[in-house]
Amino acid sequence: MHIRDLVSGDLDAVLALNNDNVPAVSPLDAAELARLVALTSVALVADIDGDVGGFCMVLPPGVDYASLNYRWFSAQAAGLGYGSFEYLDRIAVAPVARRHGVGRAFYAHLAERLTGVAPVLFCEVNVRPRNDASLAFHEVIGFREVGQQDTDGGAKRVSLLALDLR
Repeated sequence: MHIRDLVSGDLDAVLALNNDNVPAVSPLDAAELARLVALTSVALVADIDGDVGGFCMVLPPGVDYASLNYRWFSAQAAGLGYGSFEYLDRIAVAPVARRHGVGRAFYAHLAERLTGVAPVLFCEVNVRPRNDASLAFHEVIGFREVGQQDTDGGAKRVSLLALDLR
């Protein structure tokens, strides 16, 4: 496995992987994926023998992104003690690559790359529908809950998480 920057040739595989992981991530179409990638500060893939085994996308503050969770973090960052932040919008791992360290590799790469760039990495994990594996994983990595909110008209509830990078 090799963690590398996402390139345009990865977009079809990333789109398929994203949409195979709904509701853990929000669905995308090709146009919205391309727009989202253009906004990222970091977009990575896990290259496993030439195939995309996972991806993640991180957004900086101040971009035009309508996500309720991104807007929550944008509004709350200063009150939480952070002057700036990076926001992990989405991460997905192919079923065949799960439990093989892909998620840990992404987070290690992000922590190394973002330390000194921003004081915190934010993300959210569903608590309705409940994603116990992801909640436990993020706790082990060192994320702490800083809030919760309902999304999708109350159909989902998320735990808003922060990983201090200072």
